[in-house]
Amino acid sequence: MVSQPRRSYSNATIAALTTLARGGCYYPGCNVPILRLIDGEPFLNLEIAHIRAFEDNGPRSEEGLDIRGRNSFGNLILLCTPHHKLVDGPRSAEFPVEILDSWKDARESEGIDALAGLTDLTEDKLASMIQAAQYELFERLEPALDEFARTAPELAALLRSVTRELSDPRIHGFGMPEDGIRLLSRASRDLTHLQDTAPQLVKAAQFLAQLPDVARMLNSAAMNLSKAAAQAQDAAAVSRNSRR
Repeated sequence: MVSQPRRSYSNATIAALTTLARGGCYYPGCNVPILRLIDGEPFLNLEIAHIRAFEDNGPRSEEGLDIRGRNSFGNLILLCTPHHKLVDGPRSAEFPVEILDSWKDARESEGIDALAGLTDLTEDKLASMIQAAQYELFERLEPALDEFARTAPELAALLRSVTRELSDPRIHGFGMPEDGIRLLSRASRDLTHLQDTAPQLVKAAQFLAQLPDVARMLNSAAMNLSKAAAQAQDAAAVSRNSRR
């Protein structure tokens, strides 16, 4: 069975879309934001939509466009679920490539113009710059995680695993899954008081490290008490016998 090509977007492409989207759905007049907070937890509102179809027989398909071109930044916009279904549904003929290109240009032009002062900026260079910035951030986190590992090795290992996964450009789909975002949101709240509790955890760890020695001392004391009790019983027996 031949595997089907996958929709695959680099971290840099996703970062460019979410940055240049100016916070919302690309459909004109739509105010649906990229994220919503429900009960204090973030949920994704938008989906990645293809201007020229990803599938060969999809809406606005273009013959000869390879998988890389279909998944490229220039062929992608962000839409809320209802508008995504509208654009790609039975009424897709009302939304040709030219219209979706105009939405993308209108939404992103100000951000692109702001970058115009950079010499010879291309889409590939922009992607590389974003990716390099991500790697630099995670490289700066590594020493902090190393220091953190001294007092909380398991938690530090978990955080290191998460940061390395986030910096991996091979992640597919629209960023992290919703469950992952909610998990990190809860974790961030749980770690809020870490600065206050860390010294207590260190003291507890130091005390527990001495526990084997304390246990041996208690065992030795118990044995001495047992011997003393036996000697006291023998002495009492001798005293009773001498009185008879």
